[in-house]
Amino acid sequence: MKNVFLFLISLLIWPVSAREVISLNRSWHFTQGYETRKKVFTEVNLPHTYNLDALSGKEDYYRGLVNYEKSITIPETWEGKSVYIRFKGVNSVANVFVNGRHVGEHRGGYTAFVFDISKYLNYGKENTVWIRVNNAIQLDVMPLLGDFNMYGGIYRDVDLIVTEPDHIALTDYASSGVYLTQQFINKNLEQIDARVLLTGTAGEEVTLKIQIKDKQQQIVSGKQQTVTLSGEAQQAVRLSLEIKNPHLWQGLEDPYLYTVETELFRQNQLIDRVDERLGIRQYSVDPDKGFFLNGKHVQLRGVSRHQDREGVGNALYPIHHKEDIEIIREMGVNAIRLSHYPQDSYIYDLCDEQGIILWSEIPFVGPGGYRDKGFVDQESFKENGRQQLLEMIRQNLNHPAICFWGLFNELKESGDNPVPYLKELNELAHQEDPSRLTVSASNQSGEINRVTNLIAWNLYYGWYGGKPASIGDWADKTHVTYAGTPIGISEYGAGGSIYHQQEELKQPDANSYWHPENWQTYFHEEHWKAIDKRPFIWGTFVWNMFDFGAAHRTEGEVKGKNDKGLVTFDRKVRKDAFYFYKANWNRTDLFVYIAERRLTERSRAAQKIKVYSNLPEVELFVNGQSLGKHSGNYGIFTWENVSLQTGENTVTARAGKSAEDSIKLEVQDKRLGD
Repeated sequence: MKNVFLFLISLLIWPVSAREVISLNRSWHFTQGYETRKKVFTEVNLPHTYNLDALSGKEDYYRGLVNYEKSITIPETWEGKSVYIRFKGVNSVANVFVNGRHVGEHRGGYTAFVFDISKYLNYGKENTVWIRVNNAIQLDVMPLLGDFNMYGGIYRDVDLIVTEPDHIALTDYASSGVYLTQQFINKNLEQIDARVLLTGTAGEEVTLKIQIKDKQQQIVSGKQQTVTLSGEAQQAVRLSLEIKNPHLWQGLEDPYLYTVETELFRQNQLIDRVDERLGIRQYSVDPDKGFFLNGKHVQLRGVSRHQDREGVGNALYPIHHKEDIEIIREMGVNAIRLSHYPQDSYIYDLCDEQGIILWSEIPFVGPGGYRDKGFVDQESFKENGRQQLLEMIRQNLNHPAICFWGLFNELKESGDNPVPYLKELNELAHQEDPSRLTVSASNQSGEINRVTNLIAWNLYYGWYGGKPASIGDWADKTHVTYAGTPIGISEYGAGGSIYHQQEELKQPDANSYWHPENWQTYFHEEHWKAIDKRPFIWGTFVWNMFDFGAAHRTEGEVKGKNDKGLVTFDRKVRKDAFYFYKANWNRTDLFVYIAERRLTERSRAAQKIKVYSNLPEVELFVNGQSLGKHSGNYGIFTWENVSLQTGENTVTARAGKSAEDSIKLEVQDKRLGD
């Protein structure tokens, strides 16, 4: 109650200037279902999910109605202003009530939404905000299914936003109201077209001012315009600005960002302001040569990322997102597929700052290997898809990291054929944003692969049948079949448990509980060797960066988890395959790493020792004696028939004075290996 009291006091004394943004994350009353008992609740803070039951592998985890309720005191000084409530993400259907009156409904769990609640408030009094959330399957809300948990709840931040009556609009699909597009004039001049949506009192005269500042906060371009408001909810004003000799956003190499300050004045007084960041870049994809950023070829070395983690589900804090990006960057990743839905705005911000290329997609998820359908040919479902696509694009248009809008994952043409609708979505995406390419992730053949600008496939050679090296043969044939269309690999991966260790290299049954780590490592070694030799593959994305929750899965390390991640669900252990990629993708963080270190007990004295490193030469020591220096191939260094002594052995790998790693191995009685 003390926290609630302090929050209410802060509302009363908060200084009013331009726009106020006030967090509503603290102290909500949570109840499940149609609760009839009074004053019976659990107090929770946001972000929050009510589906931690899914993390135990409970296939029928609760998917249904819950309630979040909160009391807030609204200052009298806010009367006459505009007051909005903005949700960054509620899964999956949210109905908002203020003081018992229905404000609105939002359908879709992965994009932000906002409501103007000004007319519902009692100023100078206590007000009740009530959110009814339902994550049950509904046949007109994407996604209908997926190989991941559909956590319910208010799992991202909630804010109150208070503005003057005249302000930059917030209600255009919950965007910032400021849209920035780039026009290349020549290498020395870039034109930035700003489209700003205003709302306010008809006949009121305001001045819109835009300034672009560099990293040193120096103004490099600016313009202003006096506007007479029409009274429309979203009155568009367009301004064009020019940047001479622009500093380009060059991915990991140089992720340079400008700041765009958009300010609104009335009678020379600042009444509203929105800051956006701007990264100036051009890119293209060639069907034979791959991805180019500002005319420079960049091999897109990507991973996919689900937004959940052990113990918290999808109710992540900024520290969780930041840690994920730090781990991803450590491996040397330069591209992320945000699977299978738009993710928290903080992730997009971090990728802008780090220079990571993004594929952001709507949750149009198909059946994959499952019985159910991902598409229902009814208008309400199709309208929901249009809505979610528009929300994703308009909320994220200004992020330079985003290069690709994803439209679907693993749909099928059987039954209700989604191809005509996909063509509609593709056209809509290009109408909204002509500057970006569309992409899709397929596991089928047919017309469905020829809708978007780019196509990529979800492939698991060496896991669900076949051999890992077969990915090369597939790529060569597909490059010919789809001549003129850039092809990529949207998913490739194998299960791997840090608790499942084997001395021999043997392919497991993917559907069994046994997912040995050394097979996962071998799978990725063979895949990357084949991929790296084929520059026509425009981008590849490992499935998955982290283990993630999938309550219906019964194979692998534990029930209810997909263990294809290169890092464990709790982010505490990097698997061997992580270090293989780090050796190939990260050239700055010098290291050596002894692989198969979790196989601590060996049955034979003669062993193969494998080391990963991004250095050119590694020396191996066993019990203090050097076994010589070896050069690596694809960051792999091996010593065959290394003789270990019975009992404990110390194995050390050293790369000059730059890096060292050491482990202990236990060998049983040598006679066991004779």
